[in-house]
Amino acid sequence: MSKIKVAAFSLSLDGFGAGTDQSIDAPLGKGGEKLHEWFFPTKIFQTKVMGKEVGSEGTDNDFGEKSFENIGAWIMGRNMFGPIRGNWPDEEWKGWWGEEPPYHVPVFVLTHHERAPVAMKGGTTFHFVTEGIETTLEKATHILLTRKKTSYG
Repeated sequence: MSKIKVAAFSLSLDGFGAGTDQSIDAPLGKGGEKLHEWFFPTKIFQTKVMGKEVGSEGTDNDFGEKSFENIGAWIMGRNMFGPIRGNWPDEEWKGWWGEEPPYHVPVFVLTHHERAPVAMKGGTTFHFVTEGIETTLEKATHILLTRKKTSYG
């Protein structure tokens, strides 16, 4: 049976994971970087997200590394995918991460606006789901189970 875990995510005491007024210049919103300052200098962040071979090691890095282990799919909100609101104006926006996002597995984006899947380098495909979190979880689980059957017989 598949397991669900929340990982690689910082949350403020009042329940926010980003600041207000998210934009291309402020992907985490105003003040949102402060929530994640512990993670930015770590080797896992620098390697997975920034594509660099530097970074700090220690407790924060160990925690960050654990958050990337054994992930078969990611589920994220549309705001984590990008700053565009409302209908998709075009297919140009492909996320904050450039041509090769750090996920390397299917990513399911919760949204109210339909969009065709976006395949990226490194094995990441963004799937846009408009039917809610329960359907999103079902779709992610289905892909994982199908992948396991194909990979392991």
